[in-house]
Amino acid sequence: MKEQISLLVKLQGIETEAGSIQSILNDTQSKLEALDAGLMEYERTIEEQESIIDKLKKQYRDYESDLRINLDKEKKTQVKLRSVKTNREYQSLLKQIEEEKAKNSKIEDKMIECLDLMDETEKIIAMKKDEYLKLSDSVKNEKEIIKQESKQGRITLSKLDEDREKVTCMIDPELMKKYLMIKKQNSGGLAVVPVKNALCHGCNMNLPPQLYNELFLGDSLKFCPNCQRIIYLKNS
Repeated sequence: MKEQISLLVKLQGIETEAGSIQSILNDTQSKLEALDAGLMEYERTIEEQESIIDKLKKQYRDYESDLRINLDKEKKTQVKLRSVKTNREYQSLLKQIEEEKAKNSKIEDKMIECLDLMDETEKIIAMKKDEYLKLSDSVKNEKEIIKQESKQGRITLSKLDEDREKVTCMIDPELMKKYLMIKKQNSGGLAVVPVKNALCHGCNMNLPPQLYNELFLGDSLKFCPNCQRIIYLKNS
């Protein structure tokens, strides 16, 4: 019986390690997607800033067009000013010229503001692109590490599957059925747990003295009366 219990302990160790590796492998895709999401966030930011630049450039061209039209009007008014015959008409044209100059001044201020915004946005884009390149290199390296770890994990998992098959074949079928049933019933999938100093390491409850003493004999299968797991003496 001691040998059979040792085989169950070995089997559980194999299954626990395999489960841990499988959990890591299951998380691989989400890790890769998280890395890509970080890059995509930078790409979106850069695209948004480039869209702002495009709008600012269009706005600047519109201001330029308005300024040309207004300057042309101002020139024509200046020409008309030289040919006026009455003081009243002269004063009216002067007022018109001043209004056109005021409009042009406002447009020029907006053009300067537009250029400042474009300059600021271009600096943000340059900074984000630099950060993106650095992050891209880091992501590439992390992806390679994850892929290599996944590859090694699959190799180890395959070896553990082979070991599991070998150990399972050596366990009594009836004992195997009990093991699987207990494993299914308990959280964490542990069916076999050690006992040390009369304490069950599955539920952390003390065993009755008689049961604890019987464990030292190792001549039969014993179960924890609290968690119903198969128990064995640690370091026995």
